[in-house]
Amino acid sequence: MKTGYALKNCQVIYGDMRKKADTNMTILINEQGLILDIGKSNDLSVPSNYETVDISGKYVMPGLINAHVHLFADGKPFSLSVREGVLNFAYHHILDTKIGRSVLKKRMKKNAITALHAGVTTMRSVGEFFYQDVQLRDEIKANEFVGPNLLVSGYFLSVTGGHGAPYLALVGDSPWEARKDVRINVKNGVDLIKICVTGGVTDAKMVGEAGRLQMTEEEVAAICKEAHKLGMLVAAHVESTEGVRIALRGGVDTIEHGAEMDEEIITLYKKNPNALKGYTALIPTLQAGYPSAKLDRSLTKVSETVKENSRLVYDSMLKGVQQAVKYDIKMGIGTDAAMPFVTHYDIWRELDHLMRQTNLNPIQLIEKVTKVNAEILGIDDLTGTIELGKQADLIVLDQNPLDNLRALADISMVMVKGNLIKAPAVKRMKEVDELLDLVW
Repeated sequence: MKTGYALKNCQVIYGDMRKKADTNMTILINEQGLILDIGKSNDLSVPSNYETVDISGKYVMPGLINAHVHLFADGKPFSLSVREGVLNFAYHHILDTKIGRSVLKKRMKKNAITALHAGVTTMRSVGEFFYQDVQLRDEIKANEFVGPNLLVSGYFLSVTGGHGAPYLALVGDSPWEARKDVRINVKNGVDLIKICVTGGVTDAKMVGEAGRLQMTEEEVAAICKEAHKLGMLVAAHVESTEGVRIALRGGVDTIEHGAEMDEEIITLYKKNPNALKGYTALIPTLQAGYPSAKLDRSLTKVSETVKENSRLVYDSMLKGVQQAVKYDIKMGIGTDAAMPFVTHYDIWRELDHLMRQTNLNPIQLIEKVTKVNAEILGIDDLTGTIELGKQADLIVLDQNPLDNLRALADISMVMVKGNLIKAPAVKRMKEVDELLDLVW
């Protein structure tokens, strides 16, 4: 049976730029894990059955939301150029076995818990094997263990030879096959649909293949219509300007990664008649491209093809981000955690990178990684800000993140749906952190 909590004597950052931070506050969280009341510590009476946690001098803000992750890996560097025969053998004889699936599930659970202890109380997982993400989400909802709020997409939807195919994707080569793949994922309990409109860096065999157009506009439109009739959002992996154009015309709800924009693309982001909400949001993942693109190959150990594809994708993605800020396009925060050098515990690096490459300031970025992400993902009625009636998805910090975003690297406490983790513990990867510190 959960207890109620009183987080006392804290400084509150609400996650909403319209509300100034408050000092000497108490937040009451009821037994259902919802925010019951917020007020000055001197004025608010604490119910006798609540546990009081005095956090004098510390900062409380909404839990972080990572809108683009994969749980199947933890961010350790791995080879992005494996031969097809080796990949095929590993998939069928190691991964797709009872033992392999069990090991994979344990790894995914471990990564989700790592993210939670690093302050990520909500994750949108956008591509996993065997619907293990659906199982994890359901176990968390059933209170089998304390984990982050999970939104899951199951398999990618791709085309023959497309990004993620055939191991991480359902393959369809016509609008009706694409609709069928949506239905298969829906039957297996996903929350959203993830599609691959262009190629990607991880499985590109030649320079330029990462952003090459793979899906047709008709296929994208069929997927979106099938998903939207169920009220389900569609996220699109896109790494080129033409790919963004096709995805937007087809009606996707989020562009993942993104690319440089032109006038038509800017207009469609802001007003998209085929998207579920009438607009499309951008979820860039600069952290996923930057190390492979910009660090010396002697450090990253990637191939020349991977480095050049990463550079092309990163440079275009960064231009798209800067345009999104300039033209006030709705933009959230994702990291592509699981990719090489992208761990589940350092979302602060993405925020810091965005601050350095745009004119966004800490309070704007904190709003994006909380309130705006929740709005984009359609869960802003539940989480994303500190408000009465919302889930108590909160983090406690020793330092003020409005002064320095690196304060988010060290979380003092985490609460998800009223479950308090008083001493969060994150096992860090020294070799990855040291490499990234060279460029941060």
